[in-house]
Parts: sequence; structure tokens; C-alpha cells
Amino acid sequence: MLIEFIDFSSLILNDLQAQRLFHGRGHAYPGYGHINVDWLPPAVLITLYREEPHTNLLQLAEALSAKLPGCESVQVQYRCRPKAPYELLWGNEVLDLVANEDGLNYQLRLGSTQNSGLFLDMRNGREWVRKHAQGKNVLNLFAYTCAFSVAALAGGAKSVLNIDVSKAALSRGRDNHRLNKQDLTRVKFEGIDIFKSFSRIKKRGPFDLLICDPPSLQKGSVNIERDYKKIIRRIPEFISPGSLLMLCLNSPDLSDQFLLDTVAEECPSCRFMHRLANPEVFKEAEAGKGLKVLLFEYLPTPDEPA
Repeated sequence: MLIEFIDFSSLILNDLQAQRLFHGRGHAYPGYGHINVDWLPPAVLITLYREEPHTNLLQLAEALSAKLPGCESVQVQYRCRPKAPYELLWGNEVLDLVANEDGLNYQLRLGSTQNSGLFLDMRNGREWVRKHAQGKNVLNLFAYTCAFSVAALAGGAKSVLNIDVSKAALSRGRDNHRLNKQDLTRVKFEGIDIFKSFSRIKKRGPFDLLICDPPSLQKGSVNIERDYKKIIRRIPEFISPGSLLMLCLNSPDLSDQFLLDTVAEECPSCRFMHRLANPEVFKEAEAGKGLKVLLFEYLPTPDEPA
């Protein structure tokens, strides 16, 4: 049974931190490649990408509730069904909650949206931003609910500009800053299409730290294999020499090399530093299929045009 693959001894239970319990989508566990399990205290969320017998789900819900102190709810989200509906398997219905991660809080919403509001695989990315944001002007592209922005301000960022086409997501991001009692005068939110607003973003700069975490495919707006180069070639317009960049790639069909080649072609003055490791629980059977987070430093030559 799936419960046997979860290492409960390694959980951060004392602080009730949000974390992935089981990452089946990495296909490292034969027979369970369609299941993820997240602990979002006080709720457990099981995400299915293929149907699973209901009796199995009920057994799993009972086992998880018994293993997790303070668990009040076990829910399943059927990503394999139209509109990704939710179902309560055990306990009480918990729809809105606050997730804690390394002392920072994020509002999550279950039951009505496909994504809860926080991508757990990006935990190390948020930690890196927090450690490198001191005194910097930060540009956060595809900001979603502004988790990177929250981390940046916690790390002493001078300012953050959050860009996302979804004004609703940015509104939740604003609430995340309020939840952490952060200074909103240091944060701006622009609900605009990045690909139609390059000149507008340029006017807000220059920036010292750029974060770009785009969706791999968003119908009608983003195809990252086609569109990432449009952003990368604009990097010199947005940032100052010596700036740091975090470029993320979520597509299982595109490797690190795709991003490295695109940067080399479109912005050769970006020097690759290293790839940021994903949290240990996000195991992948095949290297390069999971989230890729690459770090760069912008080091233009003195005669390079701005």
C-alpha cells in the first residue's frame, strides 16, 4: 500500500509546516505514478492524475489521518476529471487554510481552484530568494500568489514588482503580504500580459534580482518552448550588471539543456552558476523530468548595448 512509502519520521510535524508527503508523479514508485499526497495542516490533499478505486482512497485516508497529529480533513482532487473536482474522504471540510513554511505564511484554498496557492516543489527556490534578496529590487515574473515576493521581503528586499496576467492571483498575493505583516509600500502588483508589456516593465527597472517561473503551457497565452526566448532576450533591458537570475522550467518534456541553450543564444552575458536542487521528497525516476531551477548572474561586457 502507498502508505508504506511515506517516511513519517522525516516530517516537520512540530511546526506543522506544509510539505509533500508522497510524490508519485516522479514515477519513482511503480504503480503509483498517478498520485501525489500533500500535508497542508490541518488537511491532507491527495491529487489523482488517473482514477483510483474508491475503497483504496478511503483506506489511505484512514491511514493518513491516524499518522498525522492534528489532521482534521483528508480530501482528494481528481485532476483526471473535467474541472478537477474535490471530494472529502475523511473528517471535516477544510476549504481555506494558512500554510506555514520556514516561518512564513501563505493562504491556501481547496475545493474550488485547480492549484491551492503554493507550489511545494519550489520550497528551495523560496529559501534561495530569501537568502539573496537583501537590499535588492526584485522582478517577479509570473508571480501567481506572490510567494517569491513574500520570501524576498522576508529576506530584506528593497522592493518587489510582481507581474501576472491574473489579477485574482495577485489579489491573493497581496493578502499573503498582509498575512505576514509586510510593508506593502515596498511591493507593486501589475496584472498585465508579460509578452505585451515589456516596455512597461523596463520603465520600472532596473532590477537586481529577476525571478521567472512561467507555466509550461497556458492555453491562449503561454507556450514556454516557443515563448521563453522572448523573455530571455529582454533580460538586458530589465536588470543591472551583476544581477542574479532564477529561471525556472516546469515542463517534463524540456530539459535543463533547453534553458541553457536558450540563454546562451538570447542572452550570452548571463553566466550559469548552478542548478538548485529540488526538495528531497520530489524524487524522479528519470533525470530532467521534474522542476528545473537554474541560477545565473548577468555579467555584460563594458561595450554591450543596454
